[in-house]
Amino acid sequence: MTVDDGFRIREEGAVGTVPPAYTVTPTPDGTLVEGPSGGRLLYARSTPGPLPETPPVWERPGDAPSSSFTAPPQQVDTVIVDAARRPEVIGELRRSGVIGTTTAVVAVGGDHRVRSPAEFARRARLWGAFAPSDGHVLSCPPAVWPDSRPHGPHRVLVTGGVRSGKSTEAELRLTAEPRVAYAATGPSADPESDPEWAERVALHVRRRPWWWTTEETTDLVSLLEGARGAVLVDCLGTWLTDAMGRHGLWRATPPADAEERLEDELRALVEAWRSTRAYVVGVTNEAGSGVVPMTRAGRLFRDRLGTLNQWVAAESEEVVLTVAGRVLELP
Repeated sequence: MTVDDGFRIREEGAVGTVPPAYTVTPTPDGTLVEGPSGGRLLYARSTPGPLPETPPVWERPGDAPSSSFTAPPQQVDTVIVDAARRPEVIGELRRSGVIGTTTAVVAVGGDHRVRSPAEFARRARLWGAFAPSDGHVLSCPPAVWPDSRPHGPHRVLVTGGVRSGKSTEAELRLTAEPRVAYAATGPSADPESDPEWAERVALHVRRRPWWWTTEETTDLVSLLEGARGAVLVDCLGTWLTDAMGRHGLWRATPPADAEERLEDELRALVEAWRSTRAYVVGVTNEAGSGVVPMTRAGRLFRDRLGTLNQWVAAESEEVVLTVAGRVLELP
């Protein structure tokens, strides 16, 4: 029998039929299949938007329930997700409690929507999911578990040129996380004074999963020191632009100690990056690949950003370079 035209339930000697001991139930999260031995498999829905009627869960162990609190959905053994269409479903289900620490996530849908089987498998590994090949037979509970996804404390630096795909890669890496704080370090968007920038910001917001929280801040040290779960920093270049402005380095005649104070701030950021307890992905600009800046301040920005990138990379478990939407892992 096929369920939602997505997969087949099979017992040895009973291909194409579902024994009476199995139950198939539509749920807000997708189609739930329960076996006679107690195994529970969910074929997750792939329609856009928040999962309907998903009860709230406590944000941290030990939190007191609110008056509207209800128990989270019951964890299942295996979840099958169309990860080419909506990989963020993995994060939604982790957030709601359907996917727990012992749930095997199976990513399907690796077709023309993803450029190659190798790229689809790479993404699945980032999400803590297993990407089976055609004809692969899986048991529930599974006999083979997916590799563990990266989680905190874990640091990733994504660098690249303008429109290289670096922000998209950073967001992709955290798509399956249940809680993500998006640290936006750029200037606030004012539709009246700068409609083009406001539209850029709006496009970024619209493509993020609905449950991500956005913090417009340049105080990355405090954010990284207190963060748990996952954090996306976008980006270090705009953070440095703001820091140079605060220390007067964009002026024609900066204060005498401006560069020293800026370096102190850079070192404080690197220390916070090194010691964070979060799974953090930071986006930065690849410095020095273009023309030599015409101004002293421009050259200082290029030099300091290059130095900051090196310092942060040295304290990161992973560093990747994005070029034309492709990702190169740097050893």
